[in-house]
Amino acid sequence: MKISARLPSGPWRSPLRGPWLTSVFGLVLLIGIPVLFLTGLLSYAAYNPDLSPVNDQTPDKGLLGFYLFSWPTRPYWLYRVNQGVHVTLGIVLVPVLLAKLWSVVPKLFTLPPVRSVGHALDRLSLLLLVGGGIFEFLTGILNVQLDYIFPGSFYPLHFYGAWVFFGAVTAHVALRLGRTWRALRGRNVWVELRTSRTGTRPEPPDDSGLVSTHPAAPTMSRRGALGMVGLGSLALFVVTAGQSLGGPLRRTALLAPHGRSPGGGPGGFPVNKTVGYARIRARDIDDSWQLVVGGRGGARVTLSLDQLRRLPQHGAGLPIACVEGWSTENQHWEGVRLADLAALVGYDTDPPGVFVESIQRGGAFRAAALRDNQVRDPRSLLALRVNGASLTPDHGYPARIIVPNAPGVHNTKWVGRLTFGATTAGGRA
Repeated sequence: MKISARLPSGPWRSPLRGPWLTSVFGLVLLIGIPVLFLTGLLSYAAYNPDLSPVNDQTPDKGLLGFYLFSWPTRPYWLYRVNQGVHVTLGIVLVPVLLAKLWSVVPKLFTLPPVRSVGHALDRLSLLLLVGGGIFEFLTGILNVQLDYIFPGSFYPLHFYGAWVFFGAVTAHVALRLGRTWRALRGRNVWVELRTSRTGTRPEPPDDSGLVSTHPAAPTMSRRGALGMVGLGSLALFVVTAGQSLGGPLRRTALLAPHGRSPGGGPGGFPVNKTVGYARIRARDIDDSWQLVVGGRGGARVTLSLDQLRRLPQHGAGLPIACVEGWSTENQHWEGVRLADLAALVGYDTDPPGVFVESIQRGGAFRAAALRDNQVRDPRSLLALRVNGASLTPDHGYPARIIVPNAPGVHNTKWVGRLTFGATTAGGRA
């Protein structure tokens, strides 16, 4: 005897619920989630996680790192665009995700809860899908706001969560794509968009478990539901995208965590980590500051700020782009090429990567390892000036790294030591 799903009585009486509306929301997510996953993988690759343990806070990734490659320096704007798309799209899809969860919530309460082994596996995939989706979107939004209330480091949590979530999405699509396609073809979208609340009728009963057997009177049309979700996504786009697009739209980026009012002048662009946050003292960056440069065979050079200023100076127009999605327009940086500093310690040709250490005392990412292609790019600088003036303390005075197409945290500020040919403190390449 076949046991069919029974929709629980109670609040699940909306006449809007049904395979068609659920499939519309699902189609939007089917387009958006792979883009989120791909841009997330590229974001992870940008940290050059195979280069050094200091670059990677994701232990034992194993086969999950199969796609990693040496992150390029060209085009210089790639990381900025990638993170802007990743963060903005993730936030814009929140109303769609919530609407999709609302549309399928009766499925979580169908009786009996498990009808067969196959149904149990389907329920498990649904649990991973719903749980993984909520976890990924929630941790991502909290990271954008720099609000780390979850246990553990954001990076491994979000990385492993992404693989679990995308695996569940893939399984769900494989199981439901045929039904979704039939549901979408079963109703004309243009007819639905012209149907008012008074003309709204429940979808025909079926075995999906979504259509109520005792629907209530409609309080909104499907057109209204889609419009409300679309308006919510548009509103989130308006208050988010400006942090990546810049210009006049930056003033509308109400969800941007930092830098909406960075002040004026040459240093009037967003900053994430201030001298106060990094616990930099005035005496750490006064006239006694020196840069230590290490290299081939233990070679070592110590340079004061005046000595650095007497070395050949070069310029580069580059943005700062952070994992949280915010970025600056191109700023004009001036300083000493990393390749020229490598030549001072024995690497006259083909300089290797460099291990960069900051003098900061607080916060994460006080060190970073850069690849050889990053050192060799002529736009990679130990910057001393920006936009025609000396760096401000919050922007890394006396000296900071600026590398094309690198995550913001790898453009280390308040640099105290450079070790060419090393990937860890005191280590060798």
